[in-house]
Amino acid sequence: MAFFIVVPSLPAAAMALYPFILVKKAIYKEDKVLVNHEKIHFRQQLELFILLFYLLYFCFYLFNLLKYKKHALAYSQIPFEKEAYQKELDMNYLKNRPFYFWINFLK
Repeated sequence: MAFFIVVPSLPAAAMALYPFILVKKAIYKEDKVLVNHEKIHFRQQLELFILLFYLLYFCFYLFNLLKYKKHALAYSQIPFEKEAYQKELDMNYLKNRPFYFWINFLK
């Protein structure tokens, strides 16, 4: 179950901070694809005991930023984001998702 919090100043449309999904606008709570994307992040967070997820996410981002020198590209190359974007349209994905599947996006 997700708890939604509307944060108008959020720099993105949504953000998963287990067990909360922060959304920029209340209407985004109804966006099934966006919510599915964030729930994929929930699963990743739980696999990594939440804090390790955030540490790895930050490290991947910093590494990518040094490598690509562009925020958008650095963000898009984070393995957690790659998995979430690739699978966000599959509303049944989390029912069958293999444990630690984000590792397949490490390249």
